[in-house]
Amino acid sequence: MGLNSFIKLFLPKDKVFYSIFEQVGANLKEMGAAFRAAIEQTDVTKRTQMLRALEDAEHKNDELTHKIFVELGQNFITPFDREDIHYLATSLDDVADFIYASSKKMVNYQVKEIDSFMKEMVVVIENAIVALDKALHELRNMKNLRAITEACVQINSLENQADDLLDNAIIKMFASSTDPIELVKLKDIYQDMEIITDKCEDAANVIESIIIKYA
Repeated sequence: MGLNSFIKLFLPKDKVFYSIFEQVGANLKEMGAAFRAAIEQTDVTKRTQMLRALEDAEHKNDELTHKIFVELGQNFITPFDREDIHYLATSLDDVADFIYASSKKMVNYQVKEIDSFMKEMVVVIENAIVALDKALHELRNMKNLRAITEACVQINSLENQADDLLDNAIIKMFASSTDPIELVKLKDIYQDMEIITDKCEDAANVIESIIIKYA
């Protein structure tokens, strides 16, 4: 029996969900930091390697999401509504999926120059994920509702910033570029990056729903 399985025997069944969600939050936080580091890397070869490495973290997130669904199937007692657990797990998995999708397209489309939009957007993305991780860790006890609420409000604000960045980037892109293929590539990446913040907001909305019901 592995150490994790041994420890799990002594955890109340409903508490297992908090532990897994915290692991998801930590993994997403690492992904956000790694994505930003890759975007800020000026060496194209190194950047490509760093972007490709995000695939492993995305797979790890898939495994954690699967664990949540397995626990849902095995445990009658849950810390909050089964539907909320499912929605939260799915939203968090979407965050990881779109980080990986963005990084994969940068590699496949052979993006050489990192523009100002990508640099600004990845900072917004990382900040949203850090706030999301904080909210997830506060869920275990729900004693600091202000911290959870503030994190969720911050995520909503960052998603609005991302919307504005996307609008401005697309306006600038169509005004300055005449290469239709490059336009399609960049627009695709821009939209995927903005969707990451949408998914963070989706997760924050579920968390807000949970604390309204149970706090």
